Amino acid sequence: MEQLSRFDVARYNGVLMVVVESDLLPSDPAVVVIPLLADYPAVKQLNPEIHFDGMHLVLATRLIAAVRRPSLQRMGNVADQGDRITRAVDVLMAGV
Repeated sequence: MEQLSRFDVARYNGVLMVVVESDLLPSDPAVVVIPLLADYPAVKQLNPEIHFDGMHLVLATRLIAAVRRPSLQRMGNVADQGDRITRAVDVLMAGV
């Protein structure tokens, strides 16, 4: 099973995803991710632009999903942008 941590970027079926699940949770075969897309309609604070590997991608927060870990290939990490990602999840869940 792929070792993934919060804010890791992983590829799933050709799409980049960022792991948003806490590292404090017990191990599970699935992990919660949000897609990073080039062309996605951005809403302020809900869909921040994430910079990864020279690309400018939009966090498609409303497309949050659980994906089986073996389906993901780790590509890197965006922990330096973790505050914006966490804020986007907060906006999705609480509306503020």
